[in-house]
Amino acid sequence: MARQIHLIVVGKLKDSHLEAIEKDYLKRITNPELIIHELKASAENKEAEGEAIVKKVKDLGGGHMVALSEWGKRYNSVAFAEWSQGHLEKSNKLIFIIAGAEGFASEVLSLCQERLSLSELTFPHKLARILLVEQLYRAQTIRTGHPYHN
Repeated sequence: MARQIHLIVVGKLKDSHLEAIEKDYLKRITNPELIIHELKASAENKEAEGEAIVKKVKDLGGGHMVALSEWGKRYNSVAFAEWSQGHLEKSNKLIFIIAGAEGFASEVLSLCQERLSLSELTFPHKLARILLVEQLYRAQTIRTGHPYHN
């Protein structure tokens, strides 16, 4: 089974500049493959968003689920590369989830094995998405000895 990383996000990336940055990183991420799933945002209804997230995870056949949260564990880039590699070796599939503006439904958080924080700072969802994609690319370069991380 091929290793995959899935990023489930509530809402669409509607900024052409950020789309271009993301597209550039997605071209570079080759091992493992990164697949982004955009789910429809539901105005002020995190329970409906939660149901859509759970359905998407079931459609993907499950995997190691990680909620991006300000209360999650923080890693430096090298530790994140090692952590993600370890989980991919165990389960072949990592699923990162970025909730909508209202946050996570309790059902989604109860299914997640871990919570990850990108920083002590709070970011808009669209920037958190770009930061995570960049860190996944950086993790790939760290694992392969590419000089990008330097």
